[in-house]
Amino acid sequence: MLKFDRVFKRYPDGGDALIDISFQLKKGEMVFLTGHSGAGKSTLLKLIAVMERCTRGQLFFEGQNLNRIKEKKIPFVRRQLGLIFQDYKLLHNRTVFDNIALPLVVSGFGYQEIVRRVRAVLEQVGLSGKEKKFPLALSGGEQQRVGIARAVINKPKLILADEPTGNLDPELSGEIMSLFGRFQQVGVTILIASHDYALVEKFHTRVLHLDHGRLVEDWHETKRS
Repeated sequence: MLKFDRVFKRYPDGGDALIDISFQLKKGEMVFLTGHSGAGKSTLLKLIAVMERCTRGQLFFEGQNLNRIKEKKIPFVRRQLGLIFQDYKLLHNRTVFDNIALPLVVSGFGYQEIVRRVRAVLEQVGLSGKEKKFPLALSGGEQQRVGIARAVINKPKLILADEPTGNLDPELSGEIMSLFGRFQQVGVTILIASHDYALVEKFHTRVLHLDHGRLVEDWHETKRS
């Protein structure tokens, strides 16, 4: 469902963010993307979300070559993705309901369908009854759950999470990871960028490790047991 084929990303200042990256993700996989700060994790996620374009190489998502996709087709690609960030990126002047509903409003869904979906996803992430609250009235863990709810409201095929537990304590981090596990069980592919190796070690799943823009390791739990 996702394929990097000898992908390079060089910025105008001459810096190489990604160098000769090749790997594939299958439907329903949950994979960690690890590496030091500046290793290229965020750049890799931005290429998938078509926020950046490859300098060289090919990147395929659901059979589409994202490096050649026309600008007018980018919103269609992004509607198949769920984006989750470390700093939540919530609208503080909007309620929890409005934050989660935003992707559906943009996609043109009717009000009744929006209400149905928002209530259903609030229950999934354990925030039932909090749709009228504002983000700043919630804890950090609850705000991240709102971000996750917004990311999955459109039923994406692929979730991209950039340091989703970076601001959370270990207990809350575990709860967030459990949510990801539930979505994986229903066939959603999940790619999680994280430098929290202690967290990664707790989950028996595939790990892609970047070092100065290069993919230096790609291993699964069987290679660590």
